[in-house]
Amino acid sequence: MKKEKLGVVLIITIALFAVIGILLYDPIAQDINYHSFGDSRERFYILNFWNVVSNLPFLMVGILGLYKIMVTGTLTIVEDIKIAYILLFLGVTLTAFGSAYYHLWPNNQTLVWDRLALTVIFMSLFSIVISEFISTSAGKILLFPFIFAGFASVIYWYFSELQGAGDLRYYAFVQFFPMVAIPLILVFFRSRYNQVKAYWLLLAAYMVAKIFEQFDDEVYSGLGVISGHSIKHFLAALGLYILLVSYERRSCN
Repeated sequence: MKKEKLGVVLIITIALFAVIGILLYDPIAQDINYHSFGDSRERFYILNFWNVVSNLPFLMVGILGLYKIMVTGTLTIVEDIKIAYILLFLGVTLTAFGSAYYHLWPNNQTLVWDRLALTVIFMSLFSIVISEFISTSAGKILLFPFIFAGFASVIYWYFSELQGAGDLRYYAFVQFFPMVAIPLILVFFRSRYNQVKAYWLLLAAYMVAKIFEQFDDEVYSGLGVISGHSIKHFLAALGLYILLVSYERRSCN
């Protein structure tokens, strides 16, 4: 119990410091260079071809996850919060379309759709982890407020950009706080299921994916055939597929 209480204290403390930091820090506008990618080659009349088609793994994982939850029922999930798992893989499916749309015409307007889908993934995953490790009722109660907060952060960012004072602070919190809180939950709480390592592998795949994204140009210059951003898509989708497989193979502790 002491270990779990320490975990709660750490998560709340980090959340408070993050919120204070957001309030004290100046607004962060979207860097216009964000829309410039290392590999902008056109193939088959598709602009930014590899950044577009590298979203296909998201579509495959998302549809497969929805099929296994809603049709075959072969996944071991918390039935009381089944909607969260549906939203997770729905978010993965929508990310394939949102990200592909964005990469066809990279700008703030198209980026909105990519980020809205991503927040569904972040927030539903966070709710699932809370449900499996801490409290089913807490995860269930927090799910839709989490989703609303994610949507609100993207909408706020977009309209702040339209006003000429872009502010990414709240979206950054929505994206990165779960990536900090989830490892703490994995360490300080015990899951009702085995196969917990899948969450670690998902987080690792996401972090490596972000590194490839950061070095998009350098990877493309070095490899010459694919960019860091395209590799990011493959790695993130791989992490989600590993999680999906674990849901099918795991059992209760």
